Amino acid sequence: MFGKPVVKGTRVTVEQILRELGGGLTADQIIQNHPRLELEDVRAAEVFAADYLAEEELILG
Repeated sequence: MFGKPVVKGTRVTVEQILRELGGGLTADQIIQNHPRLELEDVRAAEVFAADYLAEEELILG
């Protein structure tokens, strides 16, 4: 997936999960669209993104 983080054992990217959540889908709807996912996978994608952003350095001009 071009080096993007994915849910282990799938080709579903963290980005895809976050975009679907941001688009208004619920975790249950995402799981229905991607049957190999479980609720824990959706939650882990959210935690991964939060952890990634927590390490970003904000530079204000």
